[in-house]
Amino acid sequence: VTDTGVVGHSYIFCYTEPALRPAALLIEGLGAMIMDQPLAPRAIHEQLQKRLRLLGAQGLTGMAAAALDMALWDALARSLGLPLVRLLGSEPRPVRAYGAVGYVGAEEAARQASHWAGQGMTGIKAKIGYPTAQEDLRVVQAMREAAGPDMAIMVDYNQSLTPSEAVERGRCLAGENLAWIEEPVLAHDYAGHAQVCRALDTPVQCGENWWGPMDLQKALEAGACDLMMPDVMKIGGVTGWMQAAALAQTHSIRISNHLFVEVSTHLLAASTTAHWLEYVDWFNPVIQTPLRVENGFAILDERPGSGIEWKEDAVEQYRVS
Repeated sequence: VTDTGVVGHSYIFCYTEPALRPAALLIEGLGAMIMDQPLAPRAIHEQLQKRLRLLGAQGLTGMAAAALDMALWDALARSLGLPLVRLLGSEPRPVRAYGAVGYVGAEEAARQASHWAGQGMTGIKAKIGYPTAQEDLRVVQAMREAAGPDMAIMVDYNQSLTPSEAVERGRCLAGENLAWIEEPVLAHDYAGHAQVCRALDTPVQCGENWWGPMDLQKALEAGACDLMMPDVMKIGGVTGWMQAAALAQTHSIRISNHLFVEVSTHLLAASTTAHWLEYVDWFNPVIQTPLRVENGFAILDERPGSGIEWKEDAVEQYRVS
């Protein structure tokens, strides 16, 4: 909340319910540090990073700092009457989106793939990592049959394999024309990911679990990925994302997002090497005007800010006391 009455909005995703209250308390505590400061998101980001240097700007502290950063950028854009993408020096443009398929087995994966194809999506991503490589293969083939030969199909192992297992399974999937294989090994096993990258022709995607641009830099130095998809919360909010996007540009690496579709669409539209928007509608129940997706593209308009305003009655319905 600014002294002119402009209100900035953001949200974070705590993954587990026990993290909700500590995250809220951290946001309140860090917020107290920046009261009466000028509305200058980058300067406040640097100030908070210095204050968190000994504690560490990862985990809940990093999430709280990113929540404030995103809200500050939203407030600044609103105060100037600009959509966030214009504040960042770009302009609204459609961003290609893909739909999500869960860890649901071949039959249900095919049904969900068909649903997304019917919605006009040109990309779908499934969580795999079944007990056998053949089960992974059946899921991918079922989606291909349901969605057609032109659908871009991505798979996400959610850090479930060792490097040698990842190479073995990646080779099993080599003939399926996958757009990428995501996080096959532990997120911060940069050497392991580099081993997988060297062994496979299919692009390897990483980034949703990197904490800040320094993690991204380490991954690049190790050759740990062909593509990157930062999570705007974990990478450090809008400020951290723009630093990540600059690194992606200098290394000619295509950049996608993880979750946070409203702000991420603005950020991808402002990123030179933008690739795909990961689209999920999980947060729509509390968003006043959800992101519009048409024919497989997320559509930005000229509304000031990042596109987040609350359905206040829904927020109260879901509030944890």
